[in-house]
Order: sequence, then C-alpha cells, then structure tokens
Amino acid sequence: MKNLLAILSFILLASHKVADTPVILKWKVTDLESYIAKADHPLIINFWATFCVPCNKEIPYFQSTVEKYKQQGVELVLVSLDLPDYYPARIASFAGKNGYQATIAWLDETDADYFCPRVDKRWSGGIPSSLFINNKTHFRRFYDRQLTEPQVSLAIKEMIAPSL
Repeated sequence: MKNLLAILSFILLASHKVADTPVILKWKVTDLESYIAKADHPLIINFWATFCVPCNKEIPYFQSTVEKYKQQGVELVLVSLDLPDYYPARIASFAGKNGYQATIAWLDETDADYFCPRVDKRWSGGIPSSLFINNKTHFRRFYDRQLTEPQVSLAIKEMIAPSL
C-alpha cells in the first residue's frame, strides 16, 4: 500500500506544476526525435542551458513571438543541456524564476558526438541553437547561433507559410 501511494504521489507531482516551478521532463535524444516526428503542428526546439547568457537573453523573445502565433499552433520546446546535477531542481528553479512558459525538457545525454548529428548534421554542439520544424510542409531549419527577435519572427513566418 505504501508503494502504491508513493507511485501515485510521484505521478501527481510529475503531471502538474508545483506552485510556479515547472515540471522538467527527462528525455533521451530518441525521445526528442519521437516528439519531433509525431508533431502535427509547427514546432521550435530551442537548446539552452541555465549558465548560457545568450540562451537566456533570447528565450523571452522566443516566448513572446511564439505567443503571437499561437493561433497557428506554434509550440516552443526548451531543451536544457545543463549538467546532470542540475536536473531537475536547478533547471526548474531557474525556469520558474525567469518565467519560462514552454514545455521544458532536460536532455539526458553526455556524448555530443552522438546526439548533435541526430538533431542536425551540421550542429557543432554550441548553444544557443534552435530547430524549426513543420512536418506538414516538410519545413526544417536549424540555427547554430543566437537569434535576434526579428530573426525568430521571420523564421516562424517561413515555417508556417504553406509549401509551394
């Protein structure tokens, strides 16, 4: 009975935000690939870390720009590349303090030579990096650098445009 209560408590906590602290998912690169493959809406995957100043500078305008396109179903997923001891508490605390409103996952991978080319063959592993995907139109664009707010807006417009 104790084990059942512990399991139910864990499930309840994992499926809801506790106060303003977001739930941080734990993904392998295969989970990320599956999420991307199943997406039936425009998707932005932003790779970041709590210690990355350029990453945290661009996330607010990713959020605000994605908000403008919510009618088109655009989703932002923040994938943390923080160290294992940052998961989940430090990532959740940082994201909560900074008001990050997106699906947030920690990538449980340590070998960049393995996971980077699975995201994009040209990815050197630097962050911030972002992948824009629209499976319906076969749109896929990877940015291995920090983006400006106008660049994010333009990339979203291109991603949601009908294919010719």
